[in-house]
Amino acid sequence: MQRPHFSEIIDQLPVASVFGQLKDLLARHLSVVLVAPPGAGKTTAVPLVLLDQPWMSGKRILMLAPRRLAARSAAHRLAALIGEKVGQTTGYRVRLESRVGPQTRIEVITEGILTRMLQHDPSLDGVGLVIFDEFHERNLDADLGLALCRDVQGVLNENLRLLVMSATLDPAPVADLLGGTPLVECKGRMFPVATHYVEVSASCPAQRAVADAVLHSVANQEGSLLAFLPGAPEIRRTVKILEAANLPDLWILAPLYGTLPRNRQDTALARPPKGRYKIVLATAIAETSLTIDGIRVVIDAGLQRSPRFDPVSGMSQLVTRPVSRASADQRRGRAGRLGPGICYRLWSEAVHRTLPAHNRPEILDADLSGLALELAAWGVDNPAALGWLDPPPTPAFAQARQLLTDLGALDRQGKITRHGRRMATLPQHPRTAHMVLTAQQKGMGALACDIAALMGERDPLHFVSHQRDADLRLRLEALAAYRAKQPFTHADTQVDHNALRTLQIIAKQLQHRLGIRSASPSPAKRSNAGLVLAWAYPDRIAQKRPGSQARYLLTNGRGAFFGSPEPLSTSPYLVTAHLDGQRREARIFLAAAIDRHELMDQFSDRIHWQETIAWDSKRQAVTAIRLQRLGALTLDTEPLPDPNPETVLTAFIAGIRKDGIMILPWRRSLRTWQMRVQLLARMDAPGGPWPDVSDRMLTETLEKWLAPFVYGISRLSDLSPRNFAFALNSLLDRQQQQALEAQAPTHITVPSGSRLPIDYSGPVPVLAVRIQEMFGVSTTPTIAGGRQPLMLHLLSPAGRPAQITQDLGSFWENSYPEVKKELKGRYPKHVWPDDPMQAAPTNRTKHKKKTTDGVSRKN
Repeated sequence: MQRPHFSEIIDQLPVASVFGQLKDLLARHLSVVLVAPPGAGKTTAVPLVLLDQPWMSGKRILMLAPRRLAARSAAHRLAALIGEKVGQTTGYRVRLESRVGPQTRIEVITEGILTRMLQHDPSLDGVGLVIFDEFHERNLDADLGLALCRDVQGVLNENLRLLVMSATLDPAPVADLLGGTPLVECKGRMFPVATHYVEVSASCPAQRAVADAVLHSVANQEGSLLAFLPGAPEIRRTVKILEAANLPDLWILAPLYGTLPRNRQDTALARPPKGRYKIVLATAIAETSLTIDGIRVVIDAGLQRSPRFDPVSGMSQLVTRPVSRASADQRRGRAGRLGPGICYRLWSEAVHRTLPAHNRPEILDADLSGLALELAAWGVDNPAALGWLDPPPTPAFAQARQLLTDLGALDRQGKITRHGRRMATLPQHPRTAHMVLTAQQKGMGALACDIAALMGERDPLHFVSHQRDADLRLRLEALAAYRAKQPFTHADTQVDHNALRTLQIIAKQLQHRLGIRSASPSPAKRSNAGLVLAWAYPDRIAQKRPGSQARYLLTNGRGAFFGSPEPLSTSPYLVTAHLDGQRREARIFLAAAIDRHELMDQFSDRIHWQETIAWDSKRQAVTAIRLQRLGALTLDTEPLPDPNPETVLTAFIAGIRKDGIMILPWRRSLRTWQMRVQLLARMDAPGGPWPDVSDRMLTETLEKWLAPFVYGISRLSDLSPRNFAFALNSLLDRQQQQALEAQAPTHITVPSGSRLPIDYSGPVPVLAVRIQEMFGVSTTPTIAGGRQPLMLHLLSPAGRPAQITQDLGSFWENSYPEVKKELKGRYPKHVWPDDPMQAAPTNRTKHKKKTTDGVSRKN
C-alpha cells in the first residue's frame, strides 16, 4: 500500500512515541488501553500503524466514533494521509450513509453500527481489531459494544483484539474490566492556553453570555474561535445576536451541530480562506475527535445537554447540566493545538472546583429498552452475565423489559419472541420498530415509516410565534408536500426543508428494508396517524380530564397538558409521543388524535372490565360500579348491582379513615363523652383500664367499634348520631358505663339547686357557676370519687368570669372582699353579703321574704 509522506507525518505526532510499545503489547495481549491527550494523533495514526501487523493479516479494523460527523471526518483524514479516496483502504459506515468498498480494511463506524454487525455476525468474521475511540464519553452503545466484544473475544473469535482509546478516562477500571490488560500512556504536546474565568449572572442566557465573549475576542483580534453551547436552539439564537452586531466581513459565522446539513458542517470544519477568520458555534460534538482547523480561541458556556430517563414516569427528557472538569479540559485543549491559545470559561474558579470530575455514563440515565432488546437477541436476560464498567440500573432495566413484554418482543418467560427478533433487526427504537411491523400487517406500513422517521429526527416545523401546534399529522402533511414538490404553508410556521429531506431518506430506507412499496401515504391513510402512533406508545394514550381545557390522563397513570390552547386540545383522546417529563404532569410537544372506537377495536386485548367498590369523598358514600379500563383510563362505567356487603363495609371504613374521623356525626355531647373517658383514663380511675378513645386510636380501630354499626350502610348520611353514639359506647363495658356516669358526670348540682354542665375540654374539668350560687360552701366540688377538684369559673351576674379558683374556701377568705367591692356597684340588685359563708345560696336576684299577709315580696 502506497503511503506518500505518511511516516514523516506520523513521526511528528505525540502518539508516535508509543507505537513500538503498542505494537508489542497487542502482539502478546488481546486487549490494551491507550490514554493520550487531545491532539496526540491517536484517532488519525493508530489504525494506520496497526494495519500491517502480522496478527492483522487479511483482517479489518473497526474503529468506533461517538458521532456520525466524527466518523466521516476521521475516515476522510485517514484517506487523505495515505493519498486515497474514502471507500478504498479506509471507509465509514454511519446511519443513512456508507462509504465502504471491497478493498476497505479500516472502517470508521458509529457505536450503534457495531451492535448491528455483532447481532448479524457474532464472531465478527474477518475483523482483527476493534478500536473504541473517545471511550471517555461513556456512550450507552459504546458500553454495550465493549460488553458484547468481550463476550465474543477468545470464544467465537479467539484472536480478536480490543483497543480502548481515550483522552481523559480513568484507565484503571477499564483495564480491570478487560482482565488486567496492559496500559499505554502517551504524553501530549500542547501549546500553552491562557485560561480566563468570566463569572456570568445566573439570569444571563447562555447565548447572550457567549455572544458577549465572542464580541470581546473579535474586538481584540485574538483569532478564529470555537464557542461551545448546550444545543442547536442556543446556537441559532447566538447567530442572530452576532448577525445583528454587524461583524466585519472577515469573520465567518459557522454553526456546528449534528442535524446541520453536511455542507454546512464541512464549512465549520475547514480552514477559513486566507485573511479571514472563523467563529464556530458548536455543541459538544466538537469536544473530541473532530479536527477544526485554525482555532486559537475557545469560549465555553460550561453546559451540555443529554437525555435522562425516569423509570418512574417511563419518559426521557433532555436535561441541560454543567459539564464535567474533564469535558472542560477537552474543550480548552482545542485552543492549544496550533500554537498558544486562549480559553474563556463563562463561570468562576470557585464553581469550577465543584464540577464533577468526569461525565456521567449514559447507561445510568438512558432509556434502556433498546439495550434490553439487544441483550435478549444476544441470548442474555440478565446483564450481570456480561462485564460492565457500570451495570445497567436495575429499575430502568426492569422497566425496559416490561415495555418489551408489552410490545410482544419478549414472552412471559422473558425470552425473545420471533416478533422481537424482527424488531431487533431494524435500526429503530423498540417502540417504533414494533409500530412499523404492526402497521405493515395492517396495510399502513408506509405511514408508519414516515412516523418512525419523524420520531427519531428533529421537528421539520419551527413556530415563529409562541402558538405551537403539536399535531403529528401537520408534519406528515409537510413531508407529503415535500415529496410531491408542492409548497406547504401553515400560519406562523417555518419549514426546515433539510429536515424534510432527511426524513424522506430515512422513511425510504425503512420502507426498502421492510419491502414496502415506496410511496407517500394518502390523506386518508394519514388520518390514521393516531392509531399507528398508539402501537408505539400504548402507555401514552391520553384521555381528556373532565372539565379541563387542555389536561389529559395517560394510560400509564401520568398526567399531560398543552402549554397553551392548541387545535389538538379539543380532542377527547390523543396519543402523545414527545413529552418533557419534567413536572408531575408532562407538557405535550407532539401528539395525534385518535378515535375512541379505534381504541376499542385495536386494543381490545388490553381493555377489561373492572369492578370497583370505593369511597367517594365528594359524595361521602361508597360507589359500586363497573369500569371499562384501558390502563389508567376509564372508557365507560355502569352501576354494579348487588355489591358484596363485606366489600362495601371495607370501602366505607377505608373512606372514613382516609377523610378523617371528624366527618362522622359528632355531636357536642359525644365529644364530651370522649373527653370524659380520656380524663378517667389519665387518672386511672376505678372501672379501668379505660380504653384509649383518642381520635388517633379511634381511627386505627374503626373495624372494631364502628364496623358492626355501619354494616349494610353505603352513605355516611345513613349513619344517625344515635347509632354513632351506640358505637362509641360499645367501647365501654356495662361496669365502665356506670362508672363513667358516676365518676365523670356531665352535670353537677350546686348549692343553689341548679344543675350545671361540666366542661371537660381542658386539662382540668371546669364548672362555670355564679358566685351567689356557691354561698355557704367552703369546699370545692369534686368528681372521680373526690380525686379531681373542679376548676371553678366564678361568674358575675352577667355571666362573665370574676375569679378562677380550685380553692373555694381561700376565695371567700381572701379574694371575695375585693370581688364584692368591684361588682356590688355594677350589680346592686344582687345579694352581696359581707359574710358569704353565712348567706344562703341563690340563683335569684334578691332573696324573697314571706309577709304577714302570706304574699311573697322582694326585699
